[in-house]
Amino acid sequence: MQARAPLMMEHRLIEKMLNVIQKKVESVEKAQSIDPYFVDTAVDFLRVYADRTHHGKEEEIMFRALRGKHLSDEDRQMMDELITDHIFSRNNTKVLVEANDRYRKGDSQAIGQIITCLKTMVDFYPKHIQKEDALFFPASRNYFSEEEDQAMLAEFWEFDRRLIHEKYNAVLKDFESRISR
Repeated sequence: MQARAPLMMEHRLIEKMLNVIQKKVESVEKAQSIDPYFVDTAVDFLRVYADRTHHGKEEEIMFRALRGKHLSDEDRQMMDELITDHIFSRNNTKVLVEANDRYRKGDSQAIGQIITCLKTMVDFYPKHIQKEDALFFPASRNYFSEEEDQAMLAEFWEFDRRLIHEKYNAVLKDFESRISR
């Protein structure tokens, strides 16, 4: 298995979640109300799976390894664009969290921003995924030997193994801070 394979499998799961979000947005637009817990779950997916798990492997492992290579100008520009995309996604998710907090506190006007943020993700990710799957991943494979690619794959598995502990240590810290207030 090549190192890009798990990243592409993660894309398929992200696409499935986007389909769920799209269907939810359609019903929310009609009702002009949303269950804030749905938004919490979508945010958790976007932050933990799409960003920390998926983008984390790209940025902390693949892109780090590529920085040590002599990339073509086109490939370096694409990598920089993908990083900018990741930052855009993080910022949009932050706005979504803030809007959901306002909605939860009774600000019915926040529903418009929630819808906008969810639609932004539904529109944004397919294009981002297409850039990675069709252009960047195949091009980046050319910079690695088979041994380097397999070492990166092993690093991806180790990253995933540690991630569950990272997530739940953060959950515990959050709970502890709330209790000590």
